[in-house]
Amino acid sequence: MALPRTAPSSWMQSLDLPSQLFETGSTDYELYEEDDEFVLSVELPGFDPEEITASWDDGVLDIAAEHDDQQRGERRTYHRRFRFPKSVADEEITAEYTNGILEVRLPVEEAVVSGREIEIES
Repeated sequence: MALPRTAPSSWMQSLDLPSQLFETGSTDYELYEEDDEFVLSVELPGFDPEEITASWDDGVLDIAAEHDDQQRGERRTYHRRFRFPKSVADEEITAEYTNGILEVRLPVEEAVVSGREIEIES
């Protein structure tokens, strides 16, 4: 059986699956580096702050949220992990949730120069 050679979005359309399962190109977050810190903004509209958890473990930021709407009989969940390539000062990570946006600031630790100078002979 040969794999499709076209973009995933075109061959998945024929499967009649809900489009939100396989959205391509859209993200619910923005990540950038500014002034020696990473800034991650995650769109989480409709969640209360106490329904959102953020945890840090060995270079991985874990964001999870769960909302039960008992009046409508609906349950919404969100879970995503972000791996960071540089050392983060984990004791200085802050998070703020405002108007449906969770903003996490992860300060980068200052690089410690280690090793030794190598003498260059002439």
